[in-house]
Amino acid sequence: MITSIDQLNMNLSYSYADYLTWKFKERVELFRGKIFRMSPAPNVLHQKVSMRLTELLLPAFNNKSCNLFSAPFDVRLYDSKKSKRNEDVFTVVQPDLCLICDPNKLDEHGAIAAPELVIEILSPGNSKKEMKYKFDLYEEAGVLEYWIVDPVYKTVLVYALENEKFVGQHPLIEDDKIVSRLFPEMDFELKGVFG
Repeated sequence: MITSIDQLNMNLSYSYADYLTWKFKERVELFRGKIFRMSPAPNVLHQKVSMRLTELLLPAFNNKSCNLFSAPFDVRLYDSKKSKRNEDVFTVVQPDLCLICDPNKLDEHGAIAAPELVIEILSPGNSKKEMKYKFDLYEEAGVLEYWIVDPVYKTVLVYALENEKFVGQHPLIEDDKIVSRLFPEMDFELKGVFG
């Protein structure tokens, strides 16, 4: 039984089946089978922004089939040509927020396919992971819209999937209004997120 992350060989590749057997407290993600330690508990600014986003997003989906989830929440991304068996899933992420509208993408462990919307909030120590590695993973998995929120600089980068590639909009700043291309009912001033 694996009870400490130190028992794992960081050079090996692991599947979601392996991930489910680990009994340590440290939170990790798998990117194509490689272990990535998650940052320590998010700082106060990160948590405030996450809560404000949640408060702004929830009313837009009241009485709709979409569900908003917040970390920790396992999202398994898989190669669509392979099965969804735990042994065949090598990427498990925990987005800060994600929206899932297809109930077939959910099971007792979390999500088993790309959410329609993923929101990641930058914190010290995770910017490279969110802007490089996760960007590529979300694009390949077919996430339809990806937001990268920077609480320090009060900016949001919005990417929409077009022809299997993310296309970015003009960067949004605190004075701007954000309107989702995918979900036009998500329409709010960014001051409400960063204020």
